[in-house]
Amino acid sequence: MPATLQAPSQAPSRPSGRSAGSDFAPLARRVRESGLLERRRGYYARAIGLNLAATAAVWAAVAWAGPGWWTVLLGVPLAVLAARTAFLGHDAGHRQIARSARANRWLGLLLGNLLLGMGHGWWNDKHNRHHANPNHVGKDPDVGEGVLAWTQEQAGRKRGVLRWVARHQAALFFPLLTLEGVNLKVGSLMFLRGRSRRDQLVEGGLLLVHAVGYLALAFALLPPAQAVALIAVQHALFGVHLGAVFAPNHKGMAMPEPGERWGHLRRQVLTSRNVRGGVVTDWLMGGLNYQIEHHLFPGIPRCALRRVRPLVMEHCAAVGVPYTETGLVASYRQALGHMREIGEPVR
Repeated sequence: MPATLQAPSQAPSRPSGRSAGSDFAPLARRVRESGLLERRRGYYARAIGLNLAATAAVWAAVAWAGPGWWTVLLGVPLAVLAARTAFLGHDAGHRQIARSARANRWLGLLLGNLLLGMGHGWWNDKHNRHHANPNHVGKDPDVGEGVLAWTQEQAGRKRGVLRWVARHQAALFFPLLTLEGVNLKVGSLMFLRGRSRRDQLVEGGLLLVHAVGYLALAFALLPPAQAVALIAVQHALFGVHLGAVFAPNHKGMAMPEPGERWGHLRRQVLTSRNVRGGVVTDWLMGGLNYQIEHHLFPGIPRCALRRVRPLVMEHCAAVGVPYTETGLVASYRQALGHMREIGEPVR
């Protein structure tokens, strides 16, 4: 069962006598004074170094194992490590790693464009709009029109194959995630069409270097059929892994009505769900299991999220704002249940 201080079936009214700003200000001051917002460059240096070393080790294992269909299974650890790279790129996008915006941008370009083939600029633009208005239809791209429907109105507008998908989207969600790894790369390329010449050269150049290097490495180490299989396994599991991390965070949580305006605290807490767990959950989810804390303080280093959680829970209880936290399996049940409910009218 989710640990919720107040049932979030609808957006509760603001506490009397409090402004939207005053709800968040005392918490922000307390967190700032705690020192938890300080950069943890040593932590990130170790995390990046270990991830690079582990990735190189897996590719070395591919070379050592040589041609063989069992070698294709090494696409599994490659996918897991690629997700770690994505989480580090995500943290760079939020300026959690370095002090300067320039240094964080270059870290994002190297981790995203060069190592993953996923555009840092595209991801940052999309993700920052999500953070500004989570779960707000028309403002949050993560609940915009697409293959899946996030509101019954969206489901009702779909026709043909997309209507069939909306009807069965809860069952199709994880199978569709196997395509997300490729979708992220396609979206990165399409985003560059409207960018400046400099962005096209820098980001596009790094994406090209990644594609050439990645394909050259795979096809140099394995016969063509096995290389394609390894690439397919890695990309499919990478998409499932990322989707499995992001899906529990907001799906099934409050969605502001058009024109509705909430203060920062309520906008971020009411639309987010935490996932309980220990260090393994923290590692697998890249710290995004602390979604409430991450949304309230997007610049806080990942390793400080667990420590800021009690402060946020205490503050939410004091001001009467529901704080939702559940186990991993329960979070998927709630998210998929919401998707099934959205698709119900078109069945």
